[in-house]
Amino acid sequence: MENNQWFNQEIKEVEAKLQTNIEKGLEVEEVKKRQEKYGLNELKASKKKTLLQRFADQFKDFSIIVLIVAAIVSGAVGIAEGEGITDTIIILIVVIVNAIIGVTQESKAEKSLEALQKLTDHIAKVIRNGEVTIISAKELVPGDVVVLDTGDYIPADLRIIEAINLKSQEASLTGESVPVEKVASKIEGEEIGIGDRVNMLFSSSLVTYGRGKGIVVETGMTTEVGKIAGMINNTEKQETPLQQKLNKLGKTLGFVALAICAFIFIIGLIQGKEAIQMFMTAVSLAVAAIPEGLVAVSTIVLAIGVQKMVKKNAIVKRLPAVETLGSATVICSDKTGTLTQNKMTVEKIFINSKTEDLESIKEINEDMNKLVYANMLCNDTKISSDGTLTGDPTETALVDMAFKLDFDPSIYDRTPRLKEVPFDSDRKLMTTVNEQNGKYMVYTKGGVDELLKRCKSYLLNGEIKQDLDNYATTIRQHNEDMAKEALRVLACAYKEIDHKPTDEEMKHIESDLTFIGMVGMIDPPREEAKIAVEKCKTAGIKTVMITGDHKITATAIAKKLGILEKEEEAITGLELEKMSDEELEQKVRQYSVYARVSPEHKVRIVKAWQKNGEIVAMTGDGVNDSPALKTSDIGCAMGIVGTDVAKEAADVILTDDNFATIVSAVEEGRRIYDNILKVIQFLLSSNVGEIVVLFLATLCTPLFASWFGITDISHLEILLPIHILWINLVTDSLPALALAFDPANSDIMKRKPVKSSKGVFTKGMTWRVVYQGVMIGLLTLGAFMIGLATTHEPIDGLTLDESKIEVGQTMAFVTLALSELVHVFNVRDNKKSLFRTKVFNNSKLIGAIMASVALMIVILAVPTLRTIFSIPVLPVENIIELICLIFAPAVIVEFVKLCKCNTTKDE
Repeated sequence: MENNQWFNQEIKEVEAKLQTNIEKGLEVEEVKKRQEKYGLNELKASKKKTLLQRFADQFKDFSIIVLIVAAIVSGAVGIAEGEGITDTIIILIVVIVNAIIGVTQESKAEKSLEALQKLTDHIAKVIRNGEVTIISAKELVPGDVVVLDTGDYIPADLRIIEAINLKSQEASLTGESVPVEKVASKIEGEEIGIGDRVNMLFSSSLVTYGRGKGIVVETGMTTEVGKIAGMINNTEKQETPLQQKLNKLGKTLGFVALAICAFIFIIGLIQGKEAIQMFMTAVSLAVAAIPEGLVAVSTIVLAIGVQKMVKKNAIVKRLPAVETLGSATVICSDKTGTLTQNKMTVEKIFINSKTEDLESIKEINEDMNKLVYANMLCNDTKISSDGTLTGDPTETALVDMAFKLDFDPSIYDRTPRLKEVPFDSDRKLMTTVNEQNGKYMVYTKGGVDELLKRCKSYLLNGEIKQDLDNYATTIRQHNEDMAKEALRVLACAYKEIDHKPTDEEMKHIESDLTFIGMVGMIDPPREEAKIAVEKCKTAGIKTVMITGDHKITATAIAKKLGILEKEEEAITGLELEKMSDEELEQKVRQYSVYARVSPEHKVRIVKAWQKNGEIVAMTGDGVNDSPALKTSDIGCAMGIVGTDVAKEAADVILTDDNFATIVSAVEEGRRIYDNILKVIQFLLSSNVGEIVVLFLATLCTPLFASWFGITDISHLEILLPIHILWINLVTDSLPALALAFDPANSDIMKRKPVKSSKGVFTKGMTWRVVYQGVMIGLLTLGAFMIGLATTHEPIDGLTLDESKIEVGQTMAFVTLALSELVHVFNVRDNKKSLFRTKVFNNSKLIGAIMASVALMIVILAVPTLRTIFSIPVLPVENIIELICLIFAPAVIVEFVKLCKCNTTKDE
């Protein structure tokens, strides 16, 4: 359908435009034609990636591509030289395992559209050929006339043509917690928000009261829910900060590796070495430069974090979402059901000239009895056997108030309803006649002004007073005071009559009433949400409320929660509509509350924050939240009251529907991010050490030959490719994984979030990686030289030159592997001394180090493995030097910390 403003057209105009008949509906033949033109009343699903496509996506990382090329080249050279393809197989196994982990962790495909389709899988009562027929909702077409009763699901967007006490619950679409009263008349004006189009009914809403009819004006993707589906479908998911940083890191390392490889290759040729040999050395260097385990380890670290999050009532659907939470700088939260309880609750009662908090009422006098009876009996709430209340949220709040004041439900049995005048939007009143202790009591409740017009007296301290005009001033003042607090106010009155009224008398029953009092109710804020908002402030995170509810309500709740300080910080959807995207981007920091907004507005707000360089988390539970949930950097849906649409669009589901849970999630995210930085520092400093030792050893080959009397330098290499792969993928990976379990620092929620623009390589990180890498490289080079210098006799089956080289390689290999295991303790805290930290508070790290040491011992002890790794049995006289070299990193880094050479602000 073309974009029509159906709400500001008369019923006759709509009827004519859609070529239908509001009495007889459409003819069956016409329905078939329209189904061919408009299609079924259902939502279109987007094309999803196949398993193979998602698997292929895992190989787009630059560092992975470099590794694959290195594996292919290594294999080709190995085959040509007759040395096999062991290195190639090891590299490819790591790459494939990483891809499998990535695909496996995408546990749920994007199901937002499927969840939205379920919303339209209902039946509809429709008038066709002049008769009411029940059909599948997907068969509806524009022009169909739908019949609606209380409890009916609204199957398409309808222009109301008949409304009898009709109310619709639209919270999941607009965010407004109170059912909306509907009318059939035309609405003047064009800039009318969805929540104010009271002559329209929207697909996915529910009729909570009354009955009516409507003409189908939009179906499928052109309904308001359909537009949301389209927005979700067209939303591209942003890369998380960690993904961006690791990708940038991978490219940087890849280019550095290629540059160094080319340099080493040229130096080797100048030295007279064979091209094939130098090519293999260059491949070894490429393998050393790229931390093969970094992507896989980071993935597993995040997966471990996900498991811990479940225990904290948060289900994470995408691994990087954990880290993104830790980087969040702005939380845009829906109000209804997220910051509030999504349950209308009476907070204040006006009686006997004063307003009291419900909680402060201790004694129940006769006047209070009358007020509670009026609200309980003039009420259509149903009470189940287990005490559950069902009905209009406003009415259930009144019954809940009575129960809080210890009123007995048996009153319904003792005071049967004899007659009633149902609520309607014109009178704004409801009246019942009940038999109570042999008397006939008339109870009326409704809007304050409407009810005062029907009263001639008022109840004050047990007496009926007649001077209502004077007392009305007091009533209106207290009503106004409650309204300023965003309370919805209902007044109640009564009168006693001496007989059961006739139907004729019921037409005038709402007269000569005695005013009792008023109740003020609201969907109250969660207590824990207030604490959570305060914690967010301390952690440098701004909380923004975005709701479809009225501005006065949103402002009142925001003030109670500490989100809003000044009235100017609140803005409505209409005001927002007048702003361009550029203007909103400039002013977005000025606002903390957005009221009466549409789904499109929510997306604009999220994008405006993102353009300001912020990491945006969005919480919500309704259909109307889903586009913004998906557009945001991290979407958090409510697990209990949240709609399927919101859950599927989100990255995280809060299983306890508690806004405070997001604070725990942020804390966990920060801990995981800190630990990933530790992993990166550990792995990169180790890899820099490998680069340094390979680079220097290649440059110094002629010197080594001269110093240590080696005549054949064709095999003079400090480390073999298999040594480097073993250290990178096995020895280093276990401690790196165990770092994921490091506990959080005590001040983790007292510091500002890490900016997304801040890369991994800050000044502090770069300094530590470089100096610690050079340290490890020089220690390894020293071990190699000691091995060359102390070997004076040939080993069985080897020449003296080969023996010197293999002993030197073994010394270098063992030193490099085990010194890195000692070095892992250095990275746990970059400021505190190793002796001032709790060294043994991560049992998994201790276990990982012991396992890595055990694996090294196995390689050194098992003859078959020694052959594969080209490792001889080390001479006993080298053990002391080896131990000193292995523990040297702890001593050196402690000395640097003592000298405060690495004190920076980025820790």
